[in-house]
Amino acid sequence: MSLFRSMKTHEFDNTPDIRDGLSRKERIVLHCLNQIQKERDGRNAPTAMLYGRVVESVDLSEQELQAILQKLSNCNSNPG
Repeated sequence: MSLFRSMKTHEFDNTPDIRDGLSRKERIVLHCLNQIQKERDGRNAPTAMLYGRVVESVDLSEQELQAILQKLSNCNSNPG
């Protein structure tokens, strides 16, 4: 059973956490991305594979995933 499976539909999926500003959906995407990269010996995770893993845990459209990935990649490119 997935770490996040028990809370598949949650009213605060898009609410940022006060600790780090990540929403529940963003945290799930990061968790799944990390899990896939470990399985693939550090290689990049194909987006389709990532999407498949994410939707096992949370209801998310392909567009939402792309928006989250874009937001997270922009966060990593801004020093500071």
